[in-house]
Amino acid sequence: MKNIDIKKFEISCNEFAELEKKYNSDSKNVVVKHALSKNPISEIVYDSKNEPDVINDFSLEIKTLPVCNQKSSGRCWIFAACNFLREKIAAELKLSNFELSQNYIAFFDKLEKANYLLSSVADLIENDPDERVLMHVLTNGVSDGGQWDMFVNLVKKYGVVPKNVMKETYQSSATHESDTLINTLCRQFAVGAKKLFKDGKKDEIVALKKETIQLIYNLLVNSFGVPPQQFDFEYKDKDGKFHALKDMTSKSFFDKFVNNIDDYVSIVNAPTENKPFYKTFTIAYLNNVLEGKKILHLNLPMERMKELIINQLKDGEIVWFGSDVSSYRERSIGLWDDLSFDYKSTFGFDIKFNKGDMLDYHQSAMNHAMCLTGVNIKNDKPNRWKVENSWGKETGYDGYFVMSDSWFDSYVFQAVVNKKYLNEKELKCLEEDPIVLNPWDPLGTLAD
Repeated sequence: MKNIDIKKFEISCNEFAELEKKYNSDSKNVVVKHALSKNPISEIVYDSKNEPDVINDFSLEIKTLPVCNQKSSGRCWIFAACNFLREKIAAELKLSNFELSQNYIAFFDKLEKANYLLSSVADLIENDPDERVLMHVLTNGVSDGGQWDMFVNLVKKYGVVPKNVMKETYQSSATHESDTLINTLCRQFAVGAKKLFKDGKKDEIVALKKETIQLIYNLLVNSFGVPPQQFDFEYKDKDGKFHALKDMTSKSFFDKFVNNIDDYVSIVNAPTENKPFYKTFTIAYLNNVLEGKKILHLNLPMERMKELIINQLKDGEIVWFGSDVSSYRERSIGLWDDLSFDYKSTFGFDIKFNKGDMLDYHQSAMNHAMCLTGVNIKNDKPNRWKVENSWGKETGYDGYFVMSDSWFDSYVFQAVVNKKYLNEKELKCLEEDPIVLNPWDPLGTLAD
């Protein structure tokens, strides 16, 4: 089959003149040009007609603790997961406010991710740096992002601690510089490991890895602080009664208050040709704890995904989920709604895609994790959802956001639900060997 003649794609002088002529023939372009000179595009395309359907009221709503703030970091998945766990702990201890230490989890996530990256480099050592998989591993490096199963790996290995036991530091809340240094050390390892491999000194690569991990550990302690070995947890409950849990460790605290984390599974909605429904998927070279469980996603139709989420909300339990928050967002009022932004009337084109095409052609992918805390049911169908975000209480409705169901259909990709809500067919899917996706597949982008 002959390729398309790319020469035919050149813009000629005549074609440019025609472009200009057609632009000038539409007087609306003058108005749009004036508006854009002083305003963001998202503001001039905003349409308030849908606001009555996306108000901050819900027929099913779980009262939750005050929102947190991840600040200048990409730790949304850790914040959302800690928010999920803290509700159980706060209810048991009768606390009106409580946070787990996100910094504690992030410390070990960085250490384990670095170790996983170094092991991946060693596994791919025969390849040149521009081989696609190795290039992807080195380019993505160690980031702030992550997946639910990565959180599970961390807390099962290292436990959890209250926030006051390992508080935030400047570096934990603004991670760009420390991330850059960690990735520099990892890439220096790649250079040194390749040289040792070429020189036939494969056994020395392990020693180089240990030296690199020591440097990264030192950097993490200097940046994030020293993870506690033992602590006392002292608190007052809602009735003003003082309590003290003495000589706790991160593992004993986890074992005492979090005893069923393996009961939760990741379900996704990825309607692409290479991802059939009722199959499980994992992503190559994506994880943190080397010996931990694989990332695992069960792909389900959207209506079934919503049904499972609503069942968990009805039982009074919030839901961790992943989505693409970059489209159709009105941050000042805390709204995600594709029907509230009219690009077609303004520009003459729509920006909507089929969801599967958006994934395949890199228009959309998961980039933020939050918690669903409510839903409004109208005529037996959801029409809006309540979201607990981690951007502080200054955004949205005291930090909480509203999603329209239409936006949910297009931009929510993942949720974590208790296995008890799955039917027999779905539970059987979890027993099958997962299909392994490429490292750059969009189902892994939340970890970027």
